[in-house]
Amino acid sequence: MILSGLEIEKNLGKNIIIEPFNRSQLNSNSYNVRLHNKLLVYKEKTLDMKKPNETKEIIISEKGYKLEPNELYLGRTLEYTTTKNFVPMIEGRSSIGRLGIFIHITAGFGDVGFSGYWTLEIFCIKPIIIYPNVEIAQLYYHTIDGEYEEYSSKYQNNTDVQPSMLYKDFLK
Repeated sequence: MILSGLEIEKNLGKNIIIEPFNRSQLNSNSYNVRLHNKLLVYKEKTLDMKKPNETKEIIISEKGYKLEPNELYLGRTLEYTTTKNFVPMIEGRSSIGRLGIFIHITAGFGDVGFSGYWTLEIFCIKPIIIYPNVEIAQLYYHTIDGEYEEYSSKYQNNTDVQPSMLYKDFLK
């Protein structure tokens, strides 16, 4: 079951932490999160799963930044979240999708116990100007049934935009 907005609010400070929290971003069954002003793009034309791929930082000014099609941009939320006892999930807002922007390509599923900023895998259909602080995505929360182990992995407690660390899986 998906938590209602009021249930999300009831769990703040206990099972759900959203910092900063702004009640105006709370919806009937989700919470809107905003885009930070930093993006990363990969420098290489061909990426290699078995190694760290070099990135370049882009800062989105208040005047905006033009995204180009066929480029993957990694961004992050302004909000830092922690979730206990629920499964957090992220989706792009419908208003953003209607402009041809994908906010996560495959990674919309969170894990119980995740703490950190959400990395956004941003891709656009047409050139579009984006702005920092825009409410770009929404978090929603599912209940979980049964015993579970809390998330503890390479992306836990991140402090910034995170490129893929899949290469670490090959080191096991």
